[in-house]
Amino acid sequence: MKKLALLLLFGLSSQAAEQTFFAFDDVNIAWQHNLKLTLVEATKHPGNPVLRAGPEGSPDHGHAILYGTVMKQGDTFRMWYLGMHETAIKAGQAPGWWRPMCYAESKDGVHWTKPDLGLVDFNGNKNNNICLIEGEVFSMTRVNDFLSVLHEPDDPDPAKRYKCAYIAHLPFDEVKGGRSKIGPDEKRWGAMICATSADGLTWKVVGDQPANAGGERFEVSGLYRFGDFYYATGQLLSPWSWRADGSPIGRDMLAYRSPDFRHWSQAKAFAYARPGQLANPPTPGQQMHMGAGIWNRSNVLVGLHGMWQDAASPPPKGENWNFGVRVDLGLLISNDGVHFREPVPGFKIIPRGDAGQWDDIAILQGHAFVNEGDKTMIWYSHWDTGGKLKGMNIGLATLRRDGFGYLSPQFAENDAHFITHTFTAKNVALNVDGVTRETPLSVQLLDHLDRPIEGYEAKVTQSGLHETIPWPKPLPKEVPSPCD
Repeated sequence: MKKLALLLLFGLSSQAAEQTFFAFDDVNIAWQHNLKLTLVEATKHPGNPVLRAGPEGSPDHGHAILYGTVMKQGDTFRMWYLGMHETAIKAGQAPGWWRPMCYAESKDGVHWTKPDLGLVDFNGNKNNNICLIEGEVFSMTRVNDFLSVLHEPDDPDPAKRYKCAYIAHLPFDEVKGGRSKIGPDEKRWGAMICATSADGLTWKVVGDQPANAGGERFEVSGLYRFGDFYYATGQLLSPWSWRADGSPIGRDMLAYRSPDFRHWSQAKAFAYARPGQLANPPTPGQQMHMGAGIWNRSNVLVGLHGMWQDAASPPPKGENWNFGVRVDLGLLISNDGVHFREPVPGFKIIPRGDAGQWDDIAILQGHAFVNEGDKTMIWYSHWDTGGKLKGMNIGLATLRRDGFGYLSPQFAENDAHFITHTFTAKNVALNVDGVTRETPLSVQLLDHLDRPIEGYEAKVTQSGLHETIPWPKPLPKEVPSPCD
């Protein structure tokens, strides 16, 4: 099949199971001939930042950052993010600051409102957008860092259809269940807290101890369900984490799992480290930051991770400890919910801004992906590593729908093709560009032994985001159907 100037943006799915095969998925599209992968940098919205920190006296006056989640339900975009308010130091709070779980809504994903929820007393009234978190231990109800929200509308218990995980820094004497002796003695302990809710606004902490009680500290940053388990991913670094041979490592991503959202494994899986972190010797200053912002696409996970690079020199006297750190966002994918990889190591799918722009220092990922019309919308935020809270707001970037990357011929004058992993589907659609009647995309149905199934050949001649393959007859039942 001849493909001359073909650019293929591939999102193969069945309407029933909603499986998606991305061009950069070298497990589902392992077998390739004369093809190359091109990843696409997202386009930042010209009106960025789209959600800004509030005025003095508001719960997000310190910053508004998407250590959080965006999802669309019905005709409304819903955002859970972290504010920051200077306050007296109390048990379970980061020193001098409280980072409340804040909530915003939008009809277009660009223009956001911060509704008065009437749930939490703040500055003498409840006219604010702070979500309520209730629990037996006060310090477990105070979010100090990363927040992940999961919606499961089919949960048989309506009170648990929203689930979240976040970081709280607890005093050791409030951590029931003990803790690991790994690492130094600290005054506060990085605790993974889980909570459930009926509406995503009023939450109840699960149990009376952190999910990682009895283990090491853990900076949780991700929550999703994949197969039979819930997974919580997050970051650690030495001495709490190490390379396979026991040598030190910078920030990497580890994963806990749970069958019921209440009982979590003490054992952790190594989920991801940047290639330079695992080299011998390691690449100086290369780390991954705060795990990954995850998008669960049913059969595959895609996400963004923080591409941390240490400052070139120690911070000047009086500056913040991470002054000069720079972070861009890269692309990750997982086919098993545990192990992640970069399709093209080092590719910046959302780079930090140029000097002087609002997002010029470091940027942060969230669990914030929505397919809307012909676009994939991705929200992210800025981090001022100098500690001045400069420009710490939330922005938006977009791609062609599911257009993280595409396959095209390495040598244009030669044929090119791929064979997918075996799957079962009621129908198949392609996200494809660059095809015409003169330069069609040829499709052949194969059985599980790569043998063509007679009568199932077709040509796709029209570009589009969801072009149904024009099979000459209905797909056969009970036949695995790789697509060549």
